[in-house]
Amino acid sequence: MKIAVLSRDERHLIELSRQLRARPGSDEVDMIAGTPARLATMADEAAPDLLIVDAPRADEGELDQLERLGHLFPRMAFIVLSEDLSQDFLLRAMRAGVREVLAARPAPAELVAAVDHVAEKFGSQGAAQGRVLAFISCKGGSGATFLATNLAYALSAGGAKRVALIDMNLQFGDASLFVSDSKPLATLSDVATQIHRLDPSFLSSSMVSVTPNFSVLAAPSDPAHASDVKPEHIDAIIKLARRQYDFIVLDVGRSLDPVSIRALDHADTIYPVLQTTLPYIRDGKRLLTVFRNLEYGNDKVELIVNRHDNNSDIRLKDLEEAFDTTHLRTMPNHYDAAAKSVNQGVPVTRLAPDSQLSMALMTMARSLTGEAEPVQAAGMMARLFKRRKSDK
Repeated sequence: MKIAVLSRDERHLIELSRQLRARPGSDEVDMIAGTPARLATMADEAAPDLLIVDAPRADEGELDQLERLGHLFPRMAFIVLSEDLSQDFLLRAMRAGVREVLAARPAPAELVAAVDHVAEKFGSQGAAQGRVLAFISCKGGSGATFLATNLAYALSAGGAKRVALIDMNLQFGDASLFVSDSKPLATLSDVATQIHRLDPSFLSSSMVSVTPNFSVLAAPSDPAHASDVKPEHIDAIIKLARRQYDFIVLDVGRSLDPVSIRALDHADTIYPVLQTTLPYIRDGKRLLTVFRNLEYGNDKVELIVNRHDNNSDIRLKDLEEAFDTTHLRTMPNHYDAAAKSVNQGVPVTRLAPDSQLSMALMTMARSLTGEAEPVQAAGMMARLFKRRKSDK
């Protein structure tokens, strides 16, 4: 939920914001110094779901200003903090559209309870938030970028889901090249250096549009700009992206640093990608140890065995024993289709839809979106033909 706190008192503004940011969930909390009049020219996309107003002065028409804001932004809810809890003030606040009136200095638990109540009433508490899926290589060359970009495209293929891919490989990321030949007009470092401008339109305009519902935020074009991106920038970008997209796919690369760990913290599911060779298994076990130290639960991590071959010397059973898990996903080996896809910058599901690799990616996408498997037309015709023969 997007929350804005409005106050003349800077110290109280900071304290209220701190309390709200401690609330469980992925709220976006903005601080606004001043009076309700400051919001009169606010753009629709900047409007919060909830505005908390500290000590509005009814005698200066500030409740009337809140009422006008309510007409401009019908979905916005209001909580007012006031020393005046008289019946007259409460009635005037209610007429202005205020949902809750609390004491001027509410206890943190009281403030959070009021926010929870408003969120529940407006359905924001249960509103869908975009899922964050993070791909990370157990070892260089695993194919994590290929899988991240192509899964993102597959998630968007039906047209019903909005998907964003964020290239977190800050020094040598090239994820956009896997699905588009368009040159990025802006990158993740550009967004980070202008984080004060971050809103839905700025984020969208900074991305490469692959299809109407699939966009890519490219990695910095110059490795020297990797240091422009800070963990707090990742917080803000992912929180906003969750509100705008059904799926946010992160290509984390291989490095583990404060920025990539912050991104992994936000992930609903982390997909470490490996292949069936001993170096990948060794590095994969090291990576899972790091994840345990970061207190990521087993339900958050799903290993992907890329370029899987049933005839490999190392069997899936061996991998299950090595990683002490039966939760392994496999992607079949179809080198020719993958190579053509990468060389042409065209998603493999579009370039070679009948490839076993494409089918595996589409199956994974459907498992995430909850869409049903399509009925195979050939199978229907075969069954129909068989039935007619049996009728003769």
